[in-house]
Amino acid sequence: MTLDTDFVRAQFPAFAEPSLAGQAFFENAGGSYTCGPVIARLERYYRQRKVQPYAPYAASQLAGAEMDEARARLAAMMGVATDELSFGPSTTQNTYVLAQAFRQWMEPGDAIIVTNQDHEANSGPWRRLADAGFEVREWKINPESGLLDPADLENLLDDRVRLVCFPHCSNVVGAINPVVEITALAHAAGAFVCVDGVSYAPHGLPDVGGMGPDIYLFSAYKTYGPHQGIMVIRRELGNLLPNQAHYFNAGTLYKRFTPAGPDHAQVAASAGMADYIDDLAAHHGITGDAVTRAAGVHDLMRGHETAILQPLLDFLKDRNSARLIGPVEAGQKAPTVAVALNRPGAEAAAQLAAHGIMAGGGDFYAVRPLTAMGVDPERGVLRLSFVHYTTRAEVDKLLTALDDIL
Repeated sequence: MTLDTDFVRAQFPAFAEPSLAGQAFFENAGGSYTCGPVIARLERYYRQRKVQPYAPYAASQLAGAEMDEARARLAAMMGVATDELSFGPSTTQNTYVLAQAFRQWMEPGDAIIVTNQDHEANSGPWRRLADAGFEVREWKINPESGLLDPADLENLLDDRVRLVCFPHCSNVVGAINPVVEITALAHAAGAFVCVDGVSYAPHGLPDVGGMGPDIYLFSAYKTYGPHQGIMVIRRELGNLLPNQAHYFNAGTLYKRFTPAGPDHAQVAASAGMADYIDDLAAHHGITGDAVTRAAGVHDLMRGHETAILQPLLDFLKDRNSARLIGPVEAGQKAPTVAVALNRPGAEAAAQLAAHGIMAGGGDFYAVRPLTAMGVDPERGVLRLSFVHYTTRAEVDKLLTALDDIL
């Protein structure tokens, strides 16, 4: 089945916006365009339902129902229970709250494992547990390829490890890590698993229930939605960790790790993400339960992205003036392409802007993996990232621009 990109792009108001006409967007890893259903729900909430939710009057009942709808539908698509999904102000903030809970729960002599492939948001909060006396072990990437080897993880695991943290996909390396295999290794050693899905979820919602991690984190604003962090925490672990919210919320799983009050309008608008996935499924004839529909849309997105990613990788991999970070085969990575040049990445991004290409340059909070691979974080990389609404014509435009600036 082929993704209907004309239908897809019609669901995003940005593509009809005159101010963006003629611009090809290649910085989606920093935040995607927002789909129409999310915008419509957000506007409706602010116009009709901007009241305290869950009170007995009509506007309040509608507000609360829409918030509940967002949680229920997104959880169903990811194969987890409704109360195992919660919203927070950002993925970074959600991770800090979780790290605090683990700090209170862990005992002297306990250890955690982190990687140096991560965006700092899923590494820094866990590394700070060393300040509380816990051992932090680093699962290191290969300095040439940027990849993680599960065999190296096995050498770090023992009965002292309580948590293994790693990215589903790095925001600069782009390689897709084998979540099921890594989770099985960690669980066999008695450890819980936390997966940073921020750079993967925009390419199709994952079946978290099927993959098996105990925590899965991603950002709605990079997944066609509002600026919210979305966190799945499975019930066994969620009830085991100390409550981080008001004491009277301890009995509600989706409230235990959100100490601040939620942004009601943005939580409600997140139901528009589910609308969009269901609209794609219906348009392409994908039926079945929520997990099946989401999986079908995931495969549509990945199939399209992989097809138009390979020409970009082929163009870059043999350039003497550029070092392509991560895999060179499109099937092994998300369409997040980092390139180390002989000049600052931000300078190259500025040159691309003159060609109608919106891209980014810098370290992208990935100082650790860049340093490990011998890339100067001060110079950073040029990052070219896209998603399923990107077309082959836009990739061709990018290739023409790259040929000029490189």
